[in-house]
Amino acid sequence: MKNAAALPKVELHVHLDCSLSYEVVKRLLPGTDLATYQKQFTSGGKCTDLKAYIELAISAIKLMQTRESLTLVTNDLVAQLARDQVIYAEIRFAPLQHLEQGLSPEEVVTTVCEALAKTNENADLKVNLILCTLRHYSEEESMATVKLAEAFLDRGVVGFDIAADEAGFPIDAHRAAFAYAKANNISCTAHAGEACGAESVKETLQILRPQRIGHGVRSIEDEEVLQALLTQDIHLEICPSSNVVTNVVDVLHDHPVDKLYRQGVSLSINTDGRALVTVNLAHEYEQLAQIFGWEKAHFLRCNLEAIRHAFISEEEKAGLRERLLAGYGA
Repeated sequence: MKNAAALPKVELHVHLDCSLSYEVVKRLLPGTDLATYQKQFTSGGKCTDLKAYIELAISAIKLMQTRESLTLVTNDLVAQLARDQVIYAEIRFAPLQHLEQGLSPEEVVTTVCEALAKTNENADLKVNLILCTLRHYSEEESMATVKLAEAFLDRGVVGFDIAADEAGFPIDAHRAAFAYAKANNISCTAHAGEACGAESVKETLQILRPQRIGHGVRSIEDEEVLQALLTQDIHLEICPSSNVVTNVVDVLHDHPVDKLYRQGVSLSINTDGRALVTVNLAHEYEQLAQIFGWEKAHFLRCNLEAIRHAFISEEEKAGLRERLLAGYGA
């Protein structure tokens, strides 16, 4: 598919701390050469597992500890999205990871929200924020994060997520935070079915009750879980190339995205970490077209599903749908 780069796109699953370009790293860490950047801020194409992939983000997080650096990194990701013809995005990060140089959690979120507010003055691209708790966090840290999300709901934050080492930590410590989110009308997504199998998706749906699942690709291993996704209208934020990098699948040909699509599961195509995976959406689309024979109609449906499950108002969704349909000539 030759025109993937020009198509309008929606991205619901991209991590701020996994998307630092070479250009922004050079600004934050003068003297960094390309080889050092590739070693410290990208995966190099393959990690042993999800845990190893997550550990690669540590270098980026260390650079994101001041208001200036958070602003630069946010603006850098926005520029990447704009070049990729993204018209709407929800980016995510864990604010409690950015307190090492004295910022408060509120200052961290304020900084990123203020940078996004300037972006959102541009009618071509709208970007909102999802705040993440992490699997290894305590119940108190999870509650602090969801209450941060609540405090910033009218200032750019639209949702709450749980991320990090799915295989290493249970979800017990996060029940209260997700219950709080439900009680206070905070939209939720949750990483599951990536490092762990379909049982992880089942447990997450039953206990945390999110509207969307980050990744969720291993749902394909259990018919009961697939039926739950369909009957509950759960949207999967699928990141194909990332799943190759984290060894969920060996090569993209083995990825279940096409099977999930043909089963009728609501899903979208996302990058996860634009730097760590070294990918953009145009490349993802081209790969899926080449390997699975996907055409514009497949990508239009995925983008329309992303809008349907986006954490925004119906009025905003209607405008984005019009832009997608016009861009795909539908």
